[in-house]
Amino acid sequence: MIDERDKKILCAVVQSYINSPDPVGSRFITKKYAFSLSPATIRNIMSDLEEMGFLSQPHTSAGRVPTDKGYRFYVDFLCSEEYQADNRTFVYELTRELESIKNDIDILLSETTRRLSNFSHYLGVALSPKAGIATFNRIKLMKYRGNQVVTILLTDEGLVKNKIVDVDFELSQRDLNRISSYLNSEFYGSTLEDIRLRIIREMAEEKILCDTLISRAIRICREALSFQYGDIFISGFSEVLGLPDFSDIERIKEISKAIEDKHLIIKLLDKLSKSEGIQIIIGSENSAVEMKKFSVVASTYKEGNKPIGSVGIIGPTRMDYSKTIAMVDIAARFLTGIVSGNR
Repeated sequence: MIDERDKKILCAVVQSYINSPDPVGSRFITKKYAFSLSPATIRNIMSDLEEMGFLSQPHTSAGRVPTDKGYRFYVDFLCSEEYQADNRTFVYELTRELESIKNDIDILLSETTRRLSNFSHYLGVALSPKAGIATFNRIKLMKYRGNQVVTILLTDEGLVKNKIVDVDFELSQRDLNRISSYLNSEFYGSTLEDIRLRIIREMAEEKILCDTLISRAIRICREALSFQYGDIFISGFSEVLGLPDFSDIERIKEISKAIEDKHLIIKLLDKLSKSEGIQIIIGSENSAVEMKKFSVVASTYKEGNKPIGSVGIIGPTRMDYSKTIAMVDIAARFLTGIVSGNR
């Protein structure tokens, strides 16, 4: 436990280091903040905070820098104060400029992550709805080349997926229209996972295969649903490289490795989506070794009260947490409004 005076000194050191990545000295804190304390007193407090693990000293003659424990205290303090940074410009870009693409969630998520990155200068990330959650709305089939069919799948959540399916039978566009009409009436309102399970079951039992057209409809639908769901969207590698935290080649390699391992980020966002509200993981709190020098701020977006995907920001532990938390919260609320049909 630390007293109110020490809390203020700790938060001042953390905020100063976030503003400028140089070790923070007691003399700087004395001049910058009106604590009415001498440099010697502040130096003693900073020394005590170091002993408690909130600060560290890179060199004997240098000032202090926050540890992951120090950042955690600072973030918890911000959240307890319900601090909200001014992000009016960011809100305007999301609510005004992205309205026109709200019917295609892939494009929407891509653009949302790009704007998160542009405004934060960190990595913007998002995870699209999962297969088991997305709800079938309709499918459109179009004859392509030879025995190829273009399938366009739309879900209630706004997920649009296009795929070219190879079939081993000849179909006219009239046949395809009849097939899509059957699929739309048969599966409307079902989750994609339920549809997949039903198709597997019915094809195994061969109850409906006596009707050739229905049999072909089921086979086409099975192929249309065989793509990977839960796509990951990542934007902002060039933004991150402009930060002083990534001025050396080793740090660049670290962030590059983390980005390349998309499965790692998917797993992380999926884990965070199990909890309500803004979730913050700081440095060593990450279970994955590759992420232990980064912080993650993420939240779920919902359809009504049902979480269907995640959106967030990944950056260095020396992150502007107040701004980042507010931006992620805004983005999550915006996406929830879109997929819930409230925008």
